Amino acid sequence: MFLEVYLIALSAIVIIALSFFLGWYINSKFGKNSIFVAKEEAKKILEDAEKEAKQIKREKLLEVKDEWLRKKQEFDNEVNTKRQKLQNHEKQLETREENLEKKFDVVLQKEKEVKEKEKYVDSLKVELEKKKLELDQLIAEQNLRLEKTAALTAEEAKKMLMENMINKAKSDAAQAIKEIREQAKIDAKKEAQKIIVQAIQRTAVDHSVESTVSVVQIQNDEMKGRIIGREGRNIRSFEAVTGVDVIVDDTPEAVILSAFDQYRREIARISLERLIADGRIHPARIEEVVAKVEQELDEEIQKEGESTVIQLGIHGMHPELIKHVGKMKYRSSYGQNLLQHSIEVAYLTGIMAAELRLDANLAKRAGLLHDIGKTIDKSTEGPHALLGYDLAKKYNEHPIVINAIGSHHEDIEMEHPIAALVQAADAISGARPGARREPLESYVKRLENLEAIAKTFEGVAKTYAIQAGREVRVIVEPDKVDDEFSDRLAADIAQKIQEEMEYPGQIKVTVIREVRKIAYAK
Repeated sequence: MFLEVYLIALSAIVIIALSFFLGWYINSKFGKNSIFVAKEEAKKILEDAEKEAKQIKREKLLEVKDEWLRKKQEFDNEVNTKRQKLQNHEKQLETREENLEKKFDVVLQKEKEVKEKEKYVDSLKVELEKKKLELDQLIAEQNLRLEKTAALTAEEAKKMLMENMINKAKSDAAQAIKEIREQAKIDAKKEAQKIIVQAIQRTAVDHSVESTVSVVQIQNDEMKGRIIGREGRNIRSFEAVTGVDVIVDDTPEAVILSAFDQYRREIARISLERLIADGRIHPARIEEVVAKVEQELDEEIQKEGESTVIQLGIHGMHPELIKHVGKMKYRSSYGQNLLQHSIEVAYLTGIMAAELRLDANLAKRAGLLHDIGKTIDKSTEGPHALLGYDLAKKYNEHPIVINAIGSHHEDIEMEHPIAALVQAADAISGARPGARREPLESYVKRLENLEAIAKTFEGVAKTYAIQAGREVRVIVEPDKVDDEFSDRLAADIAQKIQEEMEYPGQIKVTVIREVRKIAYAK
């Protein structure tokens, strides 16, 4: 504002200066009269400028004063507002302080009451201690009287009581377990039998017990000499290339091929038949024919695997796994053809899974591949279940299928009901009459192990393995094993057999407790 006044005054001075300059100029041009007139005009202009400057100054001063009054009013209002808030806070603090004082008084009162109660409790404790001492003294006197009356010490009586209670608890528990187990067996057995019988009835797969020899028919006995060759070179070459023993004996018009490996024996059989039909039998020709037959048999294995998965309605399986499925045709398990066994397990697992409302396709897939580990090269060590587990995992099989393969002999823990179905179907397929054969030595050893396991339990007098090892009868000492304990003993023996032995199907455990009382009439 003052700057504006200053500028106006400066402007007036400039105007006056210009007026003097103009007057001087006019005077020099027009004479003294013009100078006088100019001075008068300049004087008038100066007076007007001063008046205008004063007017502007007065207006600006009024504006500044109004602005100051307005700011002062706002400041006063803000101060009043804050003062009001501060007063409210002070009132709240005063109220809280009053409440705190009241609460403090209450706390002091409570403390006083607690101290009085503590004193009362202390007096009660003292009284209780006195009563306790009196009670202990009475109990000791009573125990002495009881010991004199019963002729037993307190420890002996306690021990006798505990033994009676333990025996009673065992008896009650055995009875309860027996009732629960019998009811569960009845319910579960009915449902399981229904599902298994339906699955078996709907599955009709032939069983064939594979032998370790193949017989090749020849036209005449003269061909035997050509097969043997000069100084036996042909037969030695044939055995070296195929890995099969060739038996040329007195059997008319027949040559016997012997080998445990069905795949190698099949290659040898086809190769020998072709060599006999061709008539050219020498080491070079033998190697050529055997190589060609191996190639053709590999192609047949792939086709067999593809045909099997199509037959079962399985899709999306890795080609390498399909090839291993084809190899099952030339593998055996306890004399049972592995491919036929796996197909049967696949059908049984699929049917049982459908009855239980599980994924039937996934179940068939797991059943087909459960023994896939048996097709791996024999040089790879390890249980076939774990070998199959690793193989299926390598080719990204479904996790449920992988677990079923690895757990069907309980090498790993089962994670899905389908794994249990695969294990059951495997047992059903292997337990069928004539499905498998077992060497005499291992059969006898299994019976001995069965009897030995049953004898390890306390109270067992004699054990007998009967029905070709499908049942073990356990005769117990009647004075050591009662009827209730017999039921639990049968379950314990069955559990131990299940954990320590491998066997086809199931083994029945029968516990016999017989009490004979003999008297003679004379």
